[in-house]
Amino acid sequence: MSAIYDFTAVSLAGEPVPLRRFEGQVLLIVNTASACGFTPQYKGLQELHQRLSPRGLAVLGFPCNQFGGQEPGDAGQIDEFCKGKYAVTFPMFAKIDVNGSHAHPLYEYLKREKSGLLGSSIKWNFTKFLVDRAGKVVGRYAPTVRPENLTKEIEALL
Repeated sequence: MSAIYDFTAVSLAGEPVPLRRFEGQVLLIVNTASACGFTPQYKGLQELHQRLSPRGLAVLGFPCNQFGGQEPGDAGQIDEFCKGKYAVTFPMFAKIDVNGSHAHPLYEYLKREKSGLLGSSIKWNFTKFLVDRAGKVVGRYAPTVRPENLTKEIEALL
């Protein structure tokens, strides 16, 4: 697979979602967790989604339990947490691996397209990938980069 739109991911509700559904939009793809020090970033992600989705931004959340077991819940628990605590309305997907032999193909692609400072593997929860309207991965941001600090980069692509 050579294009981001060739991938499919499963929603928290268990439905397959072809990423082609987001073609032509700017994407902010984030591996998330409910019990992480960075979990409050859900608030910033939701604010970006609310403010910029009318202009073509899609925030996509991918729960992952590979870092300190910080996403132990099942799909229903994750959905309830995200909606109840942070009023998340952007698309959330089923829990995946982002590293290792069982890593989701989307994340293998993202890591190939944009390596991190210390290599391609994802180092922690809330690593962010920014994808332009043409499907090109144009940025990778560390978990310490707060979503609201990406506003200028996102708006430049919109």
